[in-house]
Amino acid sequence: MAEDATSGDAKPSKKTTPVEDMSLLSITDGENDRGIPVVKFISDVDSFANSFTPPATAELMIGAYSELHSKFKTFETTLTQKKNNYLQKIPDIEKSLSLIKHLVKKKEENETATTRYNLADSIYGKAEIDCSAGIVNLWLGANVMLEYTYEEAIDFLAQNEASARKEFQVVKEDLAFVRDQIVTSEVSMTRIFNWDVRKRREEGKE
Repeated sequence: MAEDATSGDAKPSKKTTPVEDMSLLSITDGENDRGIPVVKFISDVDSFANSFTPPATAELMIGAYSELHSKFKTFETTLTQKKNNYLQKIPDIEKSLSLIKHLVKKKEENETATTRYNLADSIYGKAEIDCSAGIVNLWLGANVMLEYTYEEAIDFLAQNEASARKEFQVVKEDLAFVRDQIVTSEVSMTRIFNWDVRKRREEGKE
């Protein structure tokens, strides 16, 4: 009777499976407070390649870094748009605050404020504003306008300005961080490419 091939202490043969994909975790080293990954700088390409079984090829490593590089370029585009939005938003808030403070001054002096309003292209009308009521309407966007007292409006805009400046600072820091990661990714791809060229030359001499 033939012996069952699966019985006894026979161990399955171990096969080496080629590395077909490289996790981005392999080429990142944590992330910043906003979840943007930190690129791992490869100081020794040969050691890094041989840390995989079988050793990772240059094409595989460059492909992984290229994918990460594309993600960072997307981050850069998004953060640049946010930065430009804040560069427009903050001055608008400052102008609104300045205007309301001007109205407060006129109210305290029992004076009216003179303004001009747009009637058509390059055509403006002149108007006198009664500041004694101490009421102003703020445009909040999305077709929403709310009425505030001067004091409420100043508090509201001051909070918005402080929040916008804080968020603007974070965006600037993240943008600088992302650009550093882009440079690191590009340097790593260049180092891997040069390593592969040297390796091929050495193999050709043998």
